Amino acid sequence: MDHPIASALNLPPADQVGFVYRDLKKAIASFEPIFGEFDVQEFGEFEYNFRGKPEKAEVICAFAYSGDLQIELIGWVSGETPHKEFLDAGKEGMHHIRFPVENLDEKVAAAAQFGYRPIWMTRFGEGLAVAYLEKEGEPLVLEFFENIHGRMG
Repeated sequence: MDHPIASALNLPPADQVGFVYRDLKKAIASFEPIFGEFDVQEFGEFEYNFRGKPEKAEVICAFAYSGDLQIELIGWVSGETPHKEFLDAGKEGMHHIRFPVENLDEKVAAAAQFGYRPIWMTRFGEGLAVAYLEKEGEPLVLEFFENIHGRMG
């Protein structure tokens, strides 16, 4: 099957599926029998560009694997984020799918031709950056993740 956007953007296979839950501990307890023990990471507060404005935000992430596919469970802590919007809309569960990219800025610009726009972005350091992209009418958020430092989580 041809995937026009993935082909046009030269995206590799997805390497993560992200889920958002109000009660992260409860979600971890539900998922551990399937995926094994989760590694919980508290990264602290970071400044992101959220819908065109700087916003300090914090989320807690829990990571496990199914083969090479990372399962990420996210609990919102503070700030305006796509995760908070998702929860505020009464949703929980699958939120985004992540693709590793070599040049975040290039991929974000290329995705615009398909109607995707960045809603949450930050650069943590050289070679380490993330962007969430949404497209009107599409329920699933795309995440592009630039990481020259290797596997995280």
